[in-house]
Amino acid sequence: MGSFGEGGRRSKFPYFSCFDVPYIFNLKWSMNSRLKNLVQQFEKHLEKLQGFWSTLDEIDRSLQIVDSKQASRAIPSRQIHVGLTIWYSGNDCFIILFIDINDPRSLPECRFMGLGNTVNSLRKTWKRNVDKWERDKAFLENLECLLNTQLPRLADEETNNHLDECGICYAQYLPIGDELGPQTGSATDYTCENNSCSKAFHSMCLVDWLRSITTTRQSFNVLFGNCPYCSEPIAVKINATKN
Repeated sequence: MGSFGEGGRRSKFPYFSCFDVPYIFNLKWSMNSRLKNLVQQFEKHLEKLQGFWSTLDEIDRSLQIVDSKQASRAIPSRQIHVGLTIWYSGNDCFIILFIDINDPRSLPECRFMGLGNTVNSLRKTWKRNVDKWERDKAFLENLECLLNTQLPRLADEETNNHLDECGICYAQYLPIGDELGPQTGSATDYTCENNSCSKAFHSMCLVDWLRSITTTRQSFNVLFGNCPYCSEPIAVKINATKN
């Protein structure tokens, strides 16, 4: 930081750079200015950005951010993982939020990425509910109100490290969609009891898989069959809420 011209003469203003800020402020500098004046202006610039950074922090702490370790506080956008767009397809669904740096509590620009009915449904719901955005509400509360769904939450570090992908759909979370009822966006919830296997599944995925096997037996609301990986006996309750 700082610059001098030829012969040791001080230039009109010092050269400086800022890291992890979305833009550099316009420095006011005169022949009577000192380095402390630059620091004071920089501190005021940081104060103006506190609301913007608070919004980013709320998103980063709560939702599943793509490349979260590389998410910069200088970038006013976040790509959020929503789930799978097509059942068992492996096609991921994302929304990209663009936060207004100078007015972070305002309605953000939102783009939807992915294929299938889930993306189309979210896009239509967003357009239909844009007037429901309220500046006094928390950002995440506003976002889920407009999308009319609860987005998958970011698990704490210990839980996330042990969260396994489903052995059938190969995803950690079920897709977002009304057809899944209360299980929408949920994590794997069934583990094979064979210690040498211990494969994780979504119970909904396991029920669908067992129903496709002719040797599966049903007693009341429980399916009896074999693990897809180790063939050990398993028993899974049928989700009565699934349509």
